[in-house]
Amino acid sequence: MTTVIEVARRVLVTEAEAIQRLVENLDGGFEAAVERILSTTGRVVWTGMGKSGIICRKLAATMSSTGTPAFFLHPAEATHGDLGILAPGDLVIAISNSGATDEILRLVQFLKRQGIAMIAMSSQPQSPLAEAAEIHLDLGVTREACPLDLAPTASTTASLALGDALCITVSVRKGFSEEDFARLHPGGKLGRKFLRVRDLMHSGDQVPGVGSDAVMKDVIYEMSRKGLGLATVLDDNGRLLGVITDGDLRRLMEKEVDPLILTAADVMHPGGVCINADEFATAALKILEDRRITSLMVCAPGEALEGVLHLHDLWGVGLF
Repeated sequence: MTTVIEVARRVLVTEAEAIQRLVENLDGGFEAAVERILSTTGRVVWTGMGKSGIICRKLAATMSSTGTPAFFLHPAEATHGDLGILAPGDLVIAISNSGATDEILRLVQFLKRQGIAMIAMSSQPQSPLAEAAEIHLDLGVTREACPLDLAPTASTTASLALGDALCITVSVRKGFSEEDFARLHPGGKLGRKFLRVRDLMHSGDQVPGVGSDAVMKDVIYEMSRKGLGLATVLDDNGRLLGVITDGDLRRLMEKEVDPLILTAADVMHPGGVCINADEFATAALKILEDRRITSLMVCAPGEALEGVLHLHDLWGVGLF
């Protein structure tokens, strides 16, 4: 009797062999498919029925997340009203291991009438789908990993692998970068990694600012009103002269008999720890941690203050 491990190994070996055949058989057809996708002026539309449709949904999501607008079209729903999604300039990528799926072939008839180009992926180069396509990519699957040779297994694995190869090759050809990826994934860890200081800083009226001649009563009011635990001291052109923190206030109260008669210029410590607005938020976090401070002034040397970045702003986006 065949053991559980033997069955599992047979499945894995069969699927690995399917992918290895793809590696060995990559040719000019794959290059042509990549170039066709790159030249597409519309969207890339993935379509497949059953298990192939599930693979297509994933590939459409991968392609969209790597810089090429794409979506999934269910071939059965397409012929019941969803054909309106398609537009001139779109490119359809259809997956059918047999190349003879009825729902796909009905969709192909519409594509032909509308002049919408199609790339096909199947294991049958002589199939109706392959012959109707502008470009055919041979999956090369001769047998499923299922012992009955029925359940889509090796064919879906090959479809997924070849589709991923298309998506990633296109993104590389487009020069898609980590920063591009982060812009499309603002809620993820990578998106947070590429946040800039200007994305998080307090600016405009949110910044507590006073002139150098402001009396301490007004300075304290400004600090309380803005709630950042500090006040920036600015010249007439908005350039940073110094900073007064709540720690400075505590020390002032301890040593001065009448601290409220002093001015901002008397109390401030000159300058302040500054950072450029275009620096990564992760760089700002490192400065805050290394200096053991809670806020950074955002400004270029000799330029007007642009904003203030507080440690809490970094906590709020999960940079810890």
